[in-house]
Amino acid sequence: MGTLANHSFVKMNGIGNEIVVVDLRDSASTVSPDEARAVASPDGVPYDQLMVLHKPHSQGTSAYIRIYNNDGSEAAACGNGMRCVAQRMFAETGKNALTFETRAGTLNCWQGPSPDLYTVDMGKPRFDWKDIPLAEEFRDTRSIELQIGPIDAPILHTPSVVSMGNPHAIFWVDDVNAYDLGRFGPLLENHPIFPERANITLAHVMDRDHITMRTWERGAGLTKACGSAACATAVAAARLKRTDRTVTMTLPGGELQIEWRERDDHVLMTGPAAFEFEGRFDPSLFHSNPK
Repeated sequence: MGTLANHSFVKMNGIGNEIVVVDLRDSASTVSPDEARAVASPDGVPYDQLMVLHKPHSQGTSAYIRIYNNDGSEAAACGNGMRCVAQRMFAETGKNALTFETRAGTLNCWQGPSPDLYTVDMGKPRFDWKDIPLAEEFRDTRSIELQIGPIDAPILHTPSVVSMGNPHAIFWVDDVNAYDLGRFGPLLENHPIFPERANITLAHVMDRDHITMRTWERGAGLTKACGSAACATAVAAARLKRTDRTVTMTLPGGELQIEWRERDDHVLMTGPAAFEFEGRFDPSLFHSNPK
């Protein structure tokens, strides 16, 4: 019937990024792509990302976290989801700082600068074309040759590309709401230049410390917020000298504070995490899904 049948879950959100958290630390089972898709169905608990906690692999860490998009694919990073996990784990342990493992590496999380905010150290961004990854070489990933629309009048063009554990393409525009991202997002996500697909962001620099943005999230679609995209966008803007290294990111779901820390190049993301409800998965969701 599946690992998740009748298993407990917590539904949360990080500035509108819909998150489901499942704790499997006391189990050797894993979640299959079919189960992840079943959870995201209209009869399940629709989400952008499913955060599944497993036993830690390394001493000093609290859990190994597998992250699923709502199409069943796995993601290496999810900043908004990490804040939600941190909030739950801080409440469980009474601690205000913990370390987690993900496919993107080891992530430190802590509470603050106020009790309702949580900070995630998302690690160092990657800029080399092989690390993002891209299908062909670009020596300067601050802007690459990619466009959509007519050659002589492209609708979107010349994105910055960055990896924050997952690939991101950021298109600089004057108005993030002036484009049909629901139409262009899937085309760009699956463009041949991105062998592992990509998160697609529209961004507008308001001033040196403020950016507005919208994101089509790889494997999830249009989202009110994408934490790793906010990090990637802030870093890309700083690389282009359009902003300082600490910025406020305004997303459809709310605001995040991003700092690209100069002393070690780590990207710190700060924002809230909101509890919605908890429950158990209906076993009927998984009747056709293998373990």
